[in-house]
Amino acid sequence: MNHLKYILSSLSFILSFVTANAQDTVRYTGETLSNVDYHHGQLSPAVGVHNIQVFHANRENPSLAGGSNWTYNHAPMLAYWNNTFYLQYLSDPVGEHIPPGQTLLLTSKDGYHWSNPTVIFPPYKIPDGWKKEGYQGIAKDLYAVMHQRMGFFVSKKKRLLTLAYYGIAMDAKDDPNDGKGIGRVVREVYADGKYGEIYFIRNNTSWDKSKSAYPFYNTSKDKGFIEACEELLATPLMMQQWVEEADRNDPLIPLKREAKAFSYYHLPDNRVVGLWKHALTSISNDEGKTWEYNPLRAPGFVNSNAKIWGQKTSDGHYATVYNPSEFRWPLAISTSKDGLNYTNLLLVNGEISTMRYGGNFKSYGPQYVRGIIEGNGVVPDGNMWLTYSMNKEDLWVSKVPVPVSDEVKSHPNEVFAQMKNGEELKYWNIFSPIYAPVAIEKIADGTKALVLRDKDKFDFAKAERVIPESKKVAVEFTIIPQQADKGLLYIDFQDGKGTTAVRLIFDADSSFKAKVGYRNSGIMKYEAGKEYNVRIELDRHKRMFNIFVNGQSKGTKLFFAPVTSFKRVTFRTGEIRRFPDADTPTDQNFDLKNAGELDKEAIYIIKSFKTSPY
Repeated sequence: MNHLKYILSSLSFILSFVTANAQDTVRYTGETLSNVDYHHGQLSPAVGVHNIQVFHANRENPSLAGGSNWTYNHAPMLAYWNNTFYLQYLSDPVGEHIPPGQTLLLTSKDGYHWSNPTVIFPPYKIPDGWKKEGYQGIAKDLYAVMHQRMGFFVSKKKRLLTLAYYGIAMDAKDDPNDGKGIGRVVREVYADGKYGEIYFIRNNTSWDKSKSAYPFYNTSKDKGFIEACEELLATPLMMQQWVEEADRNDPLIPLKREAKAFSYYHLPDNRVVGLWKHALTSISNDEGKTWEYNPLRAPGFVNSNAKIWGQKTSDGHYATVYNPSEFRWPLAISTSKDGLNYTNLLLVNGEISTMRYGGNFKSYGPQYVRGIIEGNGVVPDGNMWLTYSMNKEDLWVSKVPVPVSDEVKSHPNEVFAQMKNGEELKYWNIFSPIYAPVAIEKIADGTKALVLRDKDKFDFAKAERVIPESKKVAVEFTIIPQQADKGLLYIDFQDGKGTTAVRLIFDADSSFKAKVGYRNSGIMKYEAGKEYNVRIELDRHKRMFNIFVNGQSKGTKLFFAPVTSFKRVTFRTGEIRRFPDADTPTDQNFDLKNAGELDKEAIYIIKSFKTSPY
């Protein structure tokens, strides 16, 4: 019987693939694929992406997490309104679908500096004695869990609504999105930072409304608020986002198939491309009221049970962002000129921060990516802004420059103190946790520099510069380590796939070293607060490099790995992570020791960076 099911499933997949190829549909025609054995997938990075952590979970020291000690934080969503970023996410104390649940909101004016979280939809007590259809048992001291696919709506009159969904999970394995929950709530966000009252905008029919803790939206005394809610209810593309939580026969939901995590964008001919988990796709000719065909897997796309995001970009092209594997890493972007044919695959975030807290259904990696859906704001800088969770624990945003490219055509000669404010890191890719930030700062002599700080016990700061692809290249940088008795700085010289051939190390034993084969080879002692000008000459053919410090030769050494060329230089305040891998157990059921503690801070100041052929 199982064998027959497997055959039928395989035939269904083949049929859907053939059907999709016969349709006018989204497809991936590129040849680049992700290698799951590497967190970065061996993908070439999109130049200038800034990955910024906006919330860092901490159970032991909640004052370091904006007052929250809940460690399951997931499903962030983004809007831009009133010259402000709004980021909404849901949270549980330990694991997914284990109550209580709540929804919180962060704000930022620039995307880099974020507020502490504010609870906008608090835990909801389910009445004792409540019975859920199809489940044996009754509710006792039970709270709802939150699980929504839509966070914001901006009305035509520019009123910002935020929404969430209260579902019922009777146990850790029960599905809160089975159409048998409580319902969806809504409140208005005001320009002064305050919030309107909480209302229900839609209840599940199985719910007894007389037991609701909040009134229905149409009882509000604010006619403009009611008008905004009804505008939302009359918009099919908005309603399609509700399909999982809604009644299975809800007349407001146009396509009732259980395709998950809907996103969409418009083509030049005003047709709508829909995207769902597993890279399912379809096209609508009438603003989402009907769809040309049931969602089918987009040919060529590799995507599993994590969200895929699609949007039109400010240059008139299109982009999809997703995990291009059966795992939730790496986070990648693919671009298209026409919104249907996607031709490349580039890296957005290739790091997996250490999961500090175990929990139910906590998956490794940067996942559940969302951008700003059409109508929910346009950021004036023209870049793509994305949000996602890391390990369902911490929350991040990414700024992706438009146009999206993985090439740099000219060699950099960057003295940060002399560069225009705001453009110093235009071509740098950064990975910047809250407690290991990467930023341009004013240093002791009053000038600007690129500064990497690190007091995060389980993460690191990383700044990476893509350079013109070169077989022979000289790299020069001026650096001031602010300490010599703690911290760690790796400087890696890599090819386009992230393979490191040469590594220099500022180690905690006051030694400046190079990795040569299995062993590290000493270069010299270094001192805290002293400026060092480092020049390294790399020759791919000889597999040798010459190194100079403050104009003095420090010898010639051998690559520890071969590469065909050099394309990236990376400064990183920690060792490369290889955990988890494809064979790591899916669920982590343990917490790390001292998970909420911080280290003593190490600081590295980079004043200049230059590359040139030699």
